[in-house]
Amino acid sequence: MTPTDTPHGLAQRDSGRPHVALLVLQRPPYNHVDVPLMRTLADTLERLDDDSDCRAVVLAAEGRAFCAGADFHSDADADSTRDPGELYSHAMRLFRTRKPVVAAVHGAAVGAGLGLAVAADFRVTCAEARFSANFNRLGFHPGFGLSATLPRLIGEQQAALLFYTGRRIGGEEAVRIGLADVLAPAEQVRQQALNLAAEIAESAPAAVQSTRATLRRGLADAVRALNAHERELQRVHFAMDDFREGVAAMAERRTPRFNGR
Repeated sequence: MTPTDTPHGLAQRDSGRPHVALLVLQRPPYNHVDVPLMRTLADTLERLDDDSDCRAVVLAAEGRAFCAGADFHSDADADSTRDPGELYSHAMRLFRTRKPVVAAVHGAAVGAGLGLAVAADFRVTCAEARFSANFNRLGFHPGFGLSATLPRLIGEQQAALLFYTGRRIGGEEAVRIGLADVLAPAEQVRQQALNLAAEIAESAPAAVQSTRATLRRGLADAVRALNAHERELQRVHFAMDDFREGVAAMAERRTPRFNGR
């Protein structure tokens, strides 16, 4: 598990723990996702699947946010945010990898960032973190397969509440409803995630992987099927006035004025 850097905002670092790989999103302060980053992350996790020395992975981030989703204001990201098909195609690969992943969520996990956190097996967080499925607040349908993963994780009612309102919840509430697993002081989130991954790595690796495959059976297929539905509806919403208003309101830090068109 050799430390590496990529030009796309992902680095592999020495975890200091036996058999644990540490991947770090390096696009501070917000760690927005785009196609090259998602492709690189999927490539790296698939490579670690074939690394016999790796038994668990920690996904962490630098900056204020774990991942604030897509950057709707960047011209460079315009194509992938208006039609995120290629980004999502690489995101779907995350659900077919074999090694357990622990996400260290120290700041905001919003939109696609929430989808990325939920793709992991476990989430370690802090009271100051913020989780949000803010898609409807921006005027469009959820993506990243969250229509499948979020209800599976926290139940249909809680998922509907987060989807419809787009509200942000802190780390304590995230743990209470099952969206996160471990609450730690903000400065210890990454270390606690590494500790959890190291504990997992002490178990028999083949048994862990087969148990994980059993517990997540059908998940990748469900995510892929619902992602196709999500993308179809997102294309509809991206052409509507409400989407343009939602993005503008976010940029101007005001309440959106939606008209249903």
